[in-house]
Amino acid sequence: MQPTLVTWALVIFGVITLIPLILAQLSMLVRPGSQETKDLIIGKGEDWRDKTHFRMSLGAAWADWLFFAPVFVTGSIGVLLGQTWGYIFFGAAGACSLYINIILWFTEKAYVYPTRGPLKYFSYYWGFFVYWGTLALAYSVARISGIEF
Repeated sequence: MQPTLVTWALVIFGVITLIPLILAQLSMLVRPGSQETKDLIIGKGEDWRDKTHFRMSLGAAWADWLFFAPVFVTGSIGVLLGQTWGYIFFGAAGACSLYINIILWFTEKAYVYPTRGPLKYFSYYWGFFVYWGTLALAYSVARISGIEF
């Protein structure tokens, strides 16, 4: 399963989408109480809504660094090497992205959408993660099933 232009496009889209998230999550792990971290995670000048909001964000940072980032990196390397296991990991990363963003749609939309507006919300703050996750999962399933793009 040699990588195609679609493979490269999905890996690049994933890297562009996920690098800022992973860096913000690193800030959350290293300096969880800093204003810089708050600015990155919840917006400039904003504060945690409550302890649950802070704990959810800290838990997501740990989960992203311990689970999601390694799965995404492994999958990206694997698909670029044309390996079946790469598509399994890449699809798993897509599924993880979909899973958390379905949750965030219900838990965060009321806070993020009004402050960011539709263009930002349906692109970087929420949409790109869903778009990439859907495409990565569908593409991985198709490639494992023997469909070429």
